[in-house]
Amino acid sequence: MTVTIGRRELLAALGSAAAWPLAARAQQPTMPVVGFANAGSSDPPLAAAFRKGLNEAGYFEGQNVTVEYHWLEGQFDRLPALMADLVRRRVAVIATPAGNYAAQVAKAATTTIPIVFGVGEDPVKLGLVASLARPGGNLTGINFFASELEAKRLQLLHELVPKAVRIAVLVNPANPATESAQRDMPDAARALGLQIQVLKASTKSEIEAAFATLVRDRADALHVAGDVFFTSRRVQFATLAASYRIPAIYPSREAVEAGGLMGYATDRVDMWRQVGVYAGQVLKGAKPADLPVLQSTKFEFVINMQTARALGIEVPNSIQLLADELIE
Repeated sequence: MTVTIGRRELLAALGSAAAWPLAARAQQPTMPVVGFANAGSSDPPLAAAFRKGLNEAGYFEGQNVTVEYHWLEGQFDRLPALMADLVRRRVAVIATPAGNYAAQVAKAATTTIPIVFGVGEDPVKLGLVASLARPGGNLTGINFFASELEAKRLQLLHELVPKAVRIAVLVNPANPATESAQRDMPDAARALGLQIQVLKASTKSEIEAAFATLVRDRADALHVAGDVFFTSRRVQFATLAASYRIPAIYPSREAVEAGGLMGYATDRVDMWRQVGVYAGQVLKGAKPADLPVLQSTKFEFVINMQTARALGIEVPNSIQLLADELIE
């Protein structure tokens, strides 16, 4: 038996078939978006650590999650507008892996979108969470103790270079967290019998100018304060310190790997990974209010032995034994 299909029926059938792919696409869920905000420059190793954390939680960029990376190149004043835009577009999670101010601006921008932070001070004192065990609200994350480590770095610098009395301390005035992070520095310097000279820089050219100033003023050594922009400029710091033959201590192991003399800091790679893990758990449905704030337990004291030799510094065995790693 032959069935004849009229022109009208044929067009209707073709139209329905053509619509199938569109309907199928329309039914596919939209991937959640993580708004990632960092006041420093692009840092591939740390971004990779954040992605690794997401992967551990079951999320893979481009497959079941989209990550929007925003690196602000030290321009902290851009954070309020960025957070407002992320909130307006209703991203699934806001991640601020490093920086008190970024977390505070995010908190001020929304009480509903989950925020996962990394901060250098007690998040309870910063007003971010109600308590470490039960954060409450829409924020949780990790405390990496940046402020508490500043005085310890000064002590380690003094132990390695005991003849250094005049210490230049370089801070970033554009970072709103700078003042609180440096609060223990004067007392620590007096206890060690050191004189400190505070220098300020918030751009590449200002870093160069600061080095020229500390050389002109005959500083014996340099203490680089913890700051996300400074960390992203670690190669510049190491190059200038080598050029001027200035012993310096840094707030990250990455600076030592780039040629800096020594560093003492939280294991930042592990910290950024954990921020990624928490962001993934929130995407799965966990509430920040129920995720306890983590505290860094891994700290690294690293010395670049090659740089020490280039500066004519002999590293005593006692200090070598204190170090977690000696880079040759």
